[in-house]
Amino acid sequence: MNDRMVVTTPDELGAALRRARKARGLRLEDVALAAGVGIRFLSELERGKPTARMAETLRVAAALGVRLMLEDAHG
Repeated sequence: MNDRMVVTTPDELGAALRRARKARGLRLEDVALAAGVGIRFLSELERGKPTARMAETLRVAAALGVRLMLEDAHG
């Protein structure tokens, strides 16, 4: 997943993380273990649950080798 994309909703973030996981041939269990999160949390995150916890979300992204970057839309 070398593409840059703008993510504006939990659904978009979840879909992007799911694509990254599948592109790497990983199961939910693999990523959950690597990130130190539960399978249920990861499943909900990938489905775009809006109440996902930030620290765990960042650990999932790191486990997938995905960088989350912020960009000032006004600058």
